[in-house]
Amino acid sequence: MAIGQRKIEEQIVYGISRPTGGHRAVNFRLNAPYVQMYGIVKRFPGVLACDHVDFDVRRGEVHALLGENGAGKSTLMRILYGLQQASEGRILRDGAEVTIHSPTDAIRQGIGMIHQHFMLVDTLTVTENVALGLKSSREPLLDLDRVQDGIRELSEAYGLHLDPQAPVWTLSVGERQRVEIMKALYRGAAMLILDEPTAVLTPQEVDELFVTLGYMKDNGYSLVLISHKLQEVLSISDRITVLREGRLVGTVPTEEMTRQELARMMVGREVLLERTREDEVEVGEVRLRLEDVRAQDVAGQPALRGVSLSVQAGEILGLAGISGNGQRELAEAVAGLRPLSGGSVEMDGIYINEWSTSRRTENGLAYIPEERMHDGIVRDFAVSENLVLQEHTSQPFSNGIFLAFDYIAQFSRQLVKDFYIKTPDIRTMTKNLSGGNIQRLILARELSRRPKVLVAAQPTRGIDIGAIEYIYQQLLEQRDTGMATLLISEDLDELLALCDRIAVIYEGKIMGTVDRDETTAEELGLLMAGVNPEKQ
Repeated sequence: MAIGQRKIEEQIVYGISRPTGGHRAVNFRLNAPYVQMYGIVKRFPGVLACDHVDFDVRRGEVHALLGENGAGKSTLMRILYGLQQASEGRILRDGAEVTIHSPTDAIRQGIGMIHQHFMLVDTLTVTENVALGLKSSREPLLDLDRVQDGIRELSEAYGLHLDPQAPVWTLSVGERQRVEIMKALYRGAAMLILDEPTAVLTPQEVDELFVTLGYMKDNGYSLVLISHKLQEVLSISDRITVLREGRLVGTVPTEEMTRQELARMMVGREVLLERTREDEVEVGEVRLRLEDVRAQDVAGQPALRGVSLSVQAGEILGLAGISGNGQRELAEAVAGLRPLSGGSVEMDGIYINEWSTSRRTENGLAYIPEERMHDGIVRDFAVSENLVLQEHTSQPFSNGIFLAFDYIAQFSRQLVKDFYIKTPDIRTMTKNLSGGNIQRLILARELSRRPKVLVAAQPTRGIDIGAIEYIYQQLLEQRDTGMATLLISEDLDELLALCDRIAVIYEGKIMGTVDRDETTAEELGLLMAGVNPEKQ
């Protein structure tokens, strides 16, 4: 085969828009292996992140990659995308061994990656973002008209529905994700690695994304999906590979698996995924009440625009919303970390606007912050020091100006045991723990004080299924004891599993509050997008 002809076929397989020709959607050697990884080993100091892992992706398939935090899945994909180098092992593309030292090398091999946190410039248009980093075909300026035409072709072919001239700052979260996909497709990716692609999307946007992925799959693209949402994995993937502690557990056809079986493969034991009880707990008096609460964000712009809600004793009230609609500001306002510009916050009927965070804590408020590494712990403190962070100045943790080290050690060991915190020792620096164990530490510290009110902001974000199961169990147990919980989450499955009522916030306003048993993910998704179904 002539070099020119081979180049043309490569362009067809990649499904790209080139200056020399238009985009063509094709079915080319469907189900043939596109990328194969053999015996991949990755060593870090003191850690074997990948232990002789085999993984392959076929043309025209969605291959899901699952595992707990630290299982090695992100390391494996970072090696494939050139962000890290393997200690041992081989990578083949179309049966030929290749070397990938950087993302640039990966793109040359037709491999693109869509990161969970988008890498876009808000002030530029869709076309300008796609063009960033491309070589100019018309010196000295890049031919933006050609890029724009290519975007329109790809949008039409794969249902991406993008306006090439729209500034990125005007786009929804789902549309921004499409821009990231467009960037990879325009650069010639025949394979996409999608890292938690649905984490920040509404159910409607998830449906739209899956339609796009379906188009791509039908046209021969190879897709790797990293996700912790097992139901989505089962609905979209063709095969599933599970890693545990750096080793390959197995690769299985999706049609043969259930959520329970996948969870067992990931954790190595039975995992309780559903709500543990269906009988209603008798709720008590209102423990937390917000009336017309207003607050500003860090830029001084309105973030909360008259929020009113209440949480009763023995109730879990969920707060749903797409990231950036005021959830963080609301949690900080209740915790006393953000001043109000209007409205009131009450605990047990007492006005607490002027109370400090420490006074709120002393009077029964517990807070699990969204950014656990930044706001929840002191990274360079030991596990024991973080466990008594809020109470170390009071008895029995201290005696006057002296800390009671023996009691602190005894107390910390008991919490580590009770909350199954995996740590070599209570003197271990907290920054060396996994995300799930840091979250268990924060939960242990907050719940050990037996609070009346708990504000939990994204308590399961970025942690593995074993830690998620444990946090669910703790929240439900505390609910049964009469604690009032405000659970802020972007995971609708989580909210529908745990909450008694769910409020939806959009652009700093409460769109509505619904009973868990009388709503659906679709209804919540519309409210999250600012649409009230009752007014349609």
